[in-house]
Amino acid sequence: MKKIDATISAPQGFCAAGVKANIKKSGKHDVGLLYCETPASVAGVFTQNKMAAAPVHISRAAAGRDYARALIVNSGCANACTGDQGMLDARAMVQMTANALDISTNEVLVCSTGVIGQLLPMGKVADGIRDVAKEIGKQDGSEFALAIMTTDTFMKKAAYEIEIDGHKVLLSGVAKGAGMIHPNMATMLCFITTDVNICPKVLKKMVSEIANKSFNMIVVDGDTSTNDTMLVMASNLAGNCQIDSEQHPDYNNFYQALLAISQDLAKLIVRDGEGATKFLEINVKGAKDFAQAKMAAMSIAKSPLVKTAFFGKDANWGRIICAAGYSGADLDPKNVTLHIEDLCIMKNGLDTEYNVQRLTAIMQNTDIKITLDLAVGNEEATVWTCDFSYDYVKINAEYHT
Repeated sequence: MKKIDATISAPQGFCAAGVKANIKKSGKHDVGLLYCETPASVAGVFTQNKMAAAPVHISRAAAGRDYARALIVNSGCANACTGDQGMLDARAMVQMTANALDISTNEVLVCSTGVIGQLLPMGKVADGIRDVAKEIGKQDGSEFALAIMTTDTFMKKAAYEIEIDGHKVLLSGVAKGAGMIHPNMATMLCFITTDVNICPKVLKKMVSEIANKSFNMIVVDGDTSTNDTMLVMASNLAGNCQIDSEQHPDYNNFYQALLAISQDLAKLIVRDGEGATKFLEINVKGAKDFAQAKMAAMSIAKSPLVKTAFFGKDANWGRIICAAGYSGADLDPKNVTLHIEDLCIMKNGLDTEYNVQRLTAIMQNTDIKITLDLAVGNEEATVWTCDFSYDYVKINAEYHT
């Protein structure tokens, strides 16, 4: 597996473009189109928020089918909490895209991201769809990545190359997300393309599993959005013998590549957490099962007191232990062990009289790893999160305006 620099249109069969339709007040790119020249195997994972946006309902149904050809996406307006009109508008986006590309509406996926509660400016959306369709095949895909961004401060992309049956297989993906990030998907969009030959049923199962090991293991602020979507499209053009079951000799090869690109994109979302100054990896081990390890790790990752302590470079490790203690996960108070990086802070439930100067130095780092051993089992889980800064409050206090 080799990490490469490539856009989402790099795998065989794909084209992508983005345009400025003035949906965003900033005037930046806000309508993107991803197109596959052949029917692509498709799989998706979506928000579990009961107030899911209109495009989520439509794309969930479309991704439930075996194949798709196109994805239309806008930023600047989430088309969430918009009632019947929102559904009509999302369907209209699908119809316009199908017409522009001369394909079936059943082959079109749709996504939106931005402010909740506002109707899409359909005149601008229609112009954007018309214009972006004209750009298909003319752009390299970078503009598509720009078109899905909202409060993101940088473009999030990743790509890998692997070999299957002597054929080069590419995977390339983009994501957006910086706030309202919490598992069961988050206010994030993630789109991954690949040219591997894989049957839709196998891809769907694989994507569901991988979401639980990547995008469902990140936290910025504990809020689960209305629009979260992860979509994977495979053009089947790489020339490899089709991956048609988990017993296929290259199933794990492709699985690991898809997991790697998904985790890369998930971590980039955390690194761009609104106002973030720290990237925190929280590993909980010694748990009775994976669910309890994740429960404890998530409790730590979501704690405002933990997150603000790391922002302030304050070595108040008691907040970490406190968050684990109220998480609901089983632990042995007399045998709990805590490390921050390689420094043992607590052993057998007691302060180790650690080197304070060493911990103070660690707290200055941008990337910090926390390891907590619950001492009741053999399972573990890793969650990625960031700190809370003054800027997080400022960004979200002013987001609507």
